[in-house]
Amino acid sequence: MLSFIQLFIGMIFILVAAMVFCNALEHLGEKLGISEGVTGSIFVAVGTALPEAIVPLIALFMAPKGSSGAGDEIGVGAIMGPPLMLSTLSIALMALSVLGKRGLSGAIRPEKSGLNRDLRFFTFGYFLAILLAFSHNYFNNQLINVLVIIVLALSYFIYVLQTIKASSELVKEGHATEAEDELYLTKLVKMPNNLFSVIFQAALGFAGLIYFAHVFIEGIMGTAKIIGISMFLLSVVLIPVATELPEKVNSILWIRKGKDTLAFANITGAMVFQGLLLPILGIILTDWKLPPEKAVSCITTFFAVAWLFVHAGKNTHYKVKHFAVNGGLYLLSLLVSLMVFK
Repeated sequence: MLSFIQLFIGMIFILVAAMVFCNALEHLGEKLGISEGVTGSIFVAVGTALPEAIVPLIALFMAPKGSSGAGDEIGVGAIMGPPLMLSTLSIALMALSVLGKRGLSGAIRPEKSGLNRDLRFFTFGYFLAILLAFSHNYFNNQLINVLVIIVLALSYFIYVLQTIKASSELVKEGHATEAEDELYLTKLVKMPNNLFSVIFQAALGFAGLIYFAHVFIEGIMGTAKIIGISMFLLSVVLIPVATELPEKVNSILWIRKGKDTLAFANITGAMVFQGLLLPILGIILTDWKLPPEKAVSCITTFFAVAWLFVHAGKNTHYKVKHFAVNGGLYLLSLLVSLMVFK
C-alpha cells in the first residue's frame, strides 16, 4: 500500500514542481526578450524534461547493492520511454484539445523552420543512441562510447546555437515570448517580479523535482514487486506519464490560446533534450543495452517522428486529424509491450 501512495504522491508533486519551474522560465524568457521558439525548445523544454533526467539518475543510485540490474532496467526505460510519450500521446492529446474548436480538418500552424530543426536533431541523436544500445548486445568498445557521447553533446550545443541565432528574426515576426501567468512567488508572498525572484522560484522548483523524483522511484520499485510486472515496462509507461505531464498540460493550454509554435516547441524541444543528452547518462551509468524484444518503444517513436516529417515537409500546416495516427501508434506500442512483458 505504501508503494502505491509513494507512486501517487511522487507523480502529483513532480507535476507541481515542474509547473513552478516552468512558470519561472517563461518569465525569464519574457525578460530576456527572446522568441517563443527559444523559450519553448530550450528553456521550458529543458525545464520540463528535467524529471526525465533526474529519475533515471536517482533510480541508478538508489538501486541496492547486488540489484544493479533493477536500477539499469528503470534507468534505461526512463530514458527510452519519454520520446515515445511525447511523439505519440502528447501530440495527439494536444491536437484533441482543439478538435471541438477547429474540427478534424482544422489547421495547426507551428513555425516550420524551428519544428524541422527540432525533428532533425532529435532523429539524428536518438538514432545514434539506439544504434549504440543495439551494438552493446554484441560488443562494447569504450572508444566508440566516448565518441558517441562527444557527438551527442556537441550536437545539442550546435542545436542551442542555431535556435538562439534564429530568435531575433522570429521576434520581429511576432513570435516573442509572453508569460501568460503571473510569477507564482508574487502571488504567494510580496516579492517584486524581478530576475532574482525568477531565479529563486526556478531553484525551488528544481529542488522539488529532485525530492519527489526520489519518492516516485521508491513507489515504482515497490509497485513492480507487488504486481509482478517488469520494471522496464513500468519505467517505459509510468515514468513518462508522470514526467511528461508538464509538457502535455503546457502544450494543451498554449494551443488552445492559439500559440501553436510555443505548444509544439515545448514538445519537440524536450524531445531533442531527451534524444541527445539523456542517452549520455545511460551510456555512462548503465550497460546501455537494448535487446530486440525491448525495442518496441524506440521503433514506434521513429514511426511517429517520420509521420511528423512527412506532413511538415509537404504542407504549409498540419490538420488536427493528422495526429490521430500518433495517438494510434501509442496505443499499438502499449498493447505490444504488454504482450511482450506480460
